[in-house]
Amino acid sequence: MGRIGEVQAPVATRDALARGRLRASLVPDLLVEARRIVNTVIAGWHGRRKRGIGENFWQFRPYVEGDASRIDWRRSARDDHTYVRDREWEAAHTVWLWSDPSPSMLYKSAGAGVSKESRALVLALALAELLSRSGERIAWPGLTDPFTARNGAERIAAHLSHAGELPAKPDLSAIRRFCDIVIVSDFLDPVEETMAWLDVLARHGVRAHLIEVADPAEETFPYSGRTEFTDPETGDKLTAGRAETLKDEYRLLYTARRQELAGWCKRLGWSFTVNHTDRLASEALVRVHMAMTADSSRPGLMVGGSRAGLTAGGGHTGLIAAGDHTGLIAGGDHAGKAVG
Repeated sequence: MGRIGEVQAPVATRDALARGRLRASLVPDLLVEARRIVNTVIAGWHGRRKRGIGENFWQFRPYVEGDASRIDWRRSARDDHTYVRDREWEAAHTVWLWSDPSPSMLYKSAGAGVSKESRALVLALALAELLSRSGERIAWPGLTDPFTARNGAERIAAHLSHAGELPAKPDLSAIRRFCDIVIVSDFLDPVEETMAWLDVLARHGVRAHLIEVADPAEETFPYSGRTEFTDPETGDKLTAGRAETLKDEYRLLYTARRQELAGWCKRLGWSFTVNHTDRLASEALVRVHMAMTADSSRPGLMVGGSRAGLTAGGGHTGLIAAGDHTGLIAGGDHAGKAVG
């Protein structure tokens, strides 16, 4: 059996300077890719507009009894209905963006076009571009304070290029109520750990949008025969004599992790989107846009992609891959996060 996937090793060494230089070399290309994707979806992106105090006209709507808004008599004179002229709310909203820099994001199978890290950064930069064009404030936890600028994506990219080694999980306690945050990750940590990390957002009344970036091999488990699996976080290895015998248990645990996290997001009124690296990044952008423009009082669950997964119960899976036959494996109640 040939190699199915491999970790996209950044450089020979993993010190902060090497990682920083790698990120600096990748970001310009990823920024170009982000802009290309933005240009394919910008026609349907109108910002998160709503009625409120402002100078710019937004829409006409039918008058209802007791409406305190000013009637537009000129528009009403055109037919038999009475219309109100709405202005657009002009207060900028703050949206925080973050993509996972952990080693498991470097994985890329033969069936995928890009690594998970590349897709996550492209999605974050594309959202920065879209939100900046809409006049929103954007920020990156642990990297920038909220700011408004037409070149927001370039500014985020510049900060990432000079950031060096970023923390595996940033401190989210400074993010306050009425803000949104978009988190792009593979979410392969045990669900309890992810929930504990994000709980501060729920307590502060922040609305979160989770985008799970998944490699197709992580769901289908296309491995058979003698296969060596490696944990990219610790370097631990496991050799399976017949990898195909692990498929059913692995998929059960993998989808249980996703469904538990997605269900938790739904209960909080957050959105949850899955984007596969063999699918278009623009699919995730459209879903997140729909979630961000939706009424925040209506909880929503969004599981995207062509393979959203099966419903399952049980433990929480992890990803393990490497060696001559890069693969995945799950075991125990909380299989570790790993990609080799």
